[in-house]
Amino acid sequence: MTLLHYAPPTDPYLTLVHQDDALVVVNKPAGLLSVPGKDPAHRDSVWARVTRVFPDARIVHRLDMATSGLLVLALGKQAQAHLQRQFERRVVRKYYRAKVAGQLPAQRGSIELAMRCDWPNRPRQMIDLIEGRHAQTRYQVVSYQDGVSEVLLFPVTGRSHQLRVHMQVLGTPILGDKFYADAEAYAAAPRLLLHAEEIGFSHPHTEQPINFHCPADF
Repeated sequence: MTLLHYAPPTDPYLTLVHQDDALVVVNKPAGLLSVPGKDPAHRDSVWARVTRVFPDARIVHRLDMATSGLLVLALGKQAQAHLQRQFERRVVRKYYRAKVAGQLPAQRGSIELAMRCDWPNRPRQMIDLIEGRHAQTRYQVVSYQDGVSEVLLFPVTGRSHQLRVHMQVLGTPILGDKFYADAEAYAAAPRLLLHAEEIGFSHPHTEQPINFHCPADF
């Protein structure tokens, strides 16, 4: 993927939500990569910034560059392996907040449509019921006003661009989405209105449940 004019936000440079001897949780701004790109010009990322303060920080999961919100990094190999197992077993509790164009078909619902990469147009993803991988998203409508719905999105699986594609398929693209929104929905917001608002899991050292919440700024 080629990033043209990559200029991630720098103020604030790094927003720590939590830090202990096993993990770091940050509030990633929209426009910043989770991990460095191959091009040296794309080195700036959450990982690069966090490792300046915590050299042993390791990536556990990622957020799209355009998505803001909670991102967890492990401190050390043992904590990383513990957290990654929780993601693989789908026991991590998380939801996103989004604003979408239009009205969803129900107050609560679930969309289950397999996905794969749209290779000629990557990084775009696409629905493919034959060769795609299983993808499921649950949603809950918070409000609807003036043609815009505010929704909570609960990804059961974690496919690339899953929430964005599933909302687009329902006819309610996320506002500000340059890949999947129509021209009107894209122009309706200065950024992708998708935010990883809450995440919970078992602490790698204590095994006790731990939960983090970071409200969206839209």
